[in-house]
Amino acid sequence: MLRLAKENSAWGYRRIHGELSALGIRVAPSTVWEILRHAGIDPAPRRDACPTWAEFLRSQAEAILAADFVVIDLLDGTKAYVLAVIEHASRRARILGATAHPATDWVLQQARNLVMDLEDAGVRARFLIHDRDASFSAAFDQVLADAGIEVIRSAIRAPRMNSIIERWFRSLRAELTDRTLIWNIPHLLRLLREYEAFYNDHRPHRALGQAAPLRPLPDNVIDLQSFRVQRRDRAGGILHEYQHVA
Repeated sequence: MLRLAKENSAWGYRRIHGELSALGIRVAPSTVWEILRHAGIDPAPRRDACPTWAEFLRSQAEAILAADFVVIDLLDGTKAYVLAVIEHASRRARILGATAHPATDWVLQQARNLVMDLEDAGVRARFLIHDRDASFSAAFDQVLADAGIEVIRSAIRAPRMNSIIERWFRSLRAELTDRTLIWNIPHLLRLLREYEAFYNDHRPHRALGQAAPLRPLPDNVIDLQSFRVQRRDRAGGILHEYQHVA
């Protein structure tokens, strides 16, 4: 039993129990667990070759993108499907577009636009996570694969596997779309462009130490006597930005 554990460091007590059973040795799994524990061997060792999902995301954050659709209700009773992508490391968000009908050709063109935008920005992505929505066709994945980006599909009913963009959608709703009446898709696109600029260039982010994705924190204020701040409104006054008075 101890020999199997030492020669196979990734085997847990259940795997060792199975191997013993195949050799004709009948012991309870709990007995294997106890023997390994008393010998100072972890009965359920970490699989070094198989990191957890959280470990994978942290270790590869610089190279990971996440994509998904969010549905926005319009005043005329229709729905708009917004396709967005976010960078895991920098948290920079890219709103690729909005449409009433996310047909294959439209989604495919957004993939091409994304690849060109990443190239222009010098972003070297290796992975893109998206769910199993039928709108993400094999052709969509192939455009990314041709650009050297491997697509990882999240599991069914597992939104936490794509939690970063899900959290971004929550911010989008709470800070913008749930606070205004949106007439149509052109109106929605104008608001989305405002929010994209606000989110990337100004909005503080706790994961970045309260910096914005595209704006580092300024130096500490020393002279409070001359410290003056003005407010800038975006999206018709829904979003507020505070800046130093020039």
